[in-house]
Amino acid sequence: MRFTKMHGIGNDYVFVDCTKESPADLPGLARRISDRHFGVGSDGLICICPSDRADFRMRMFNADGSEGAMCGNGIRCVGKFLYDRRMTERTVLTVETAAGVKELRLRVEGGKAVGATVDMGEPTLGKPLVVPIAGKEITFTPVSMGNPHAVSLCPCPEDINLALLGPAAEHSPCFPGRVNVEFAAVESPRRIRLRVWERGSGETLACGTGACAALAALASQGLCEREVTAVLPGGALEVRWADDGHIYMSGPAVTVFEGEYEHGTDEREFPEAARQLPLL
Repeated sequence: MRFTKMHGIGNDYVFVDCTKESPADLPGLARRISDRHFGVGSDGLICICPSDRADFRMRMFNADGSEGAMCGNGIRCVGKFLYDRRMTERTVLTVETAAGVKELRLRVEGGKAVGATVDMGEPTLGKPLVVPIAGKEITFTPVSMGNPHAVSLCPCPEDINLALLGPAAEHSPCFPGRVNVEFAAVESPRRIRLRVWERGSGETLACGTGACAALAALASQGLCEREVTAVLPGGALEVRWADDGHIYMSGPAVTVFEGEYEHGTDEREFPEAARQLPLL
């Protein structure tokens, strides 16, 4: 199976062209190929498929095999994948996701797409709620960007024990379908900083929908302006909550490498074969 490894400010995925044929067992493939020791290594798997509603369709699977509704960094890379391979000549295209059809405006330099602005749609905000986790009571603002987020304001995201608080919040009974978790700080009215624990993948270097959710949560409380630079461990995104109610996210898209993946070679799933290997 041919694949392409790509990332948007460090949020990395394995991309597969499924416009003609799709691999079997995509959740299992996502788990195997995402493994950073026994697979290619990524935050998940993204399949580019045909669509009867848009130019193309994106299916996104987290590293644990669960299917996600939307991925902001991933969809920018989808645009680059399509344009660089001349699967489209358009610089404005639509991509169907489980969170609806999204419009991308590609930024092209030297005949290659280097980034995109994505219409991420309208955020849906819930009322702040206090969630008891790990012996603490933490206030979160629920935000849906087509996928669920919980945003908490904090002085310094770097000081948060995300390995403890992230999974505890993700699996809290307050969020029955599990949730993506953001701890965000306001550096200035036009600049925010955050760390993200992604549902089904753990801590990632960046999250496009998470940056949009953080902007919506903070701006709705008057804590920042409606257009900010969102700084994440992997880099920065430009995020704007426009007068039409939609949030527009801009950022880069990068190809890391291409390769071939051979199915059925994970020795953890075939321990009898592994035991038969000769000792060197």
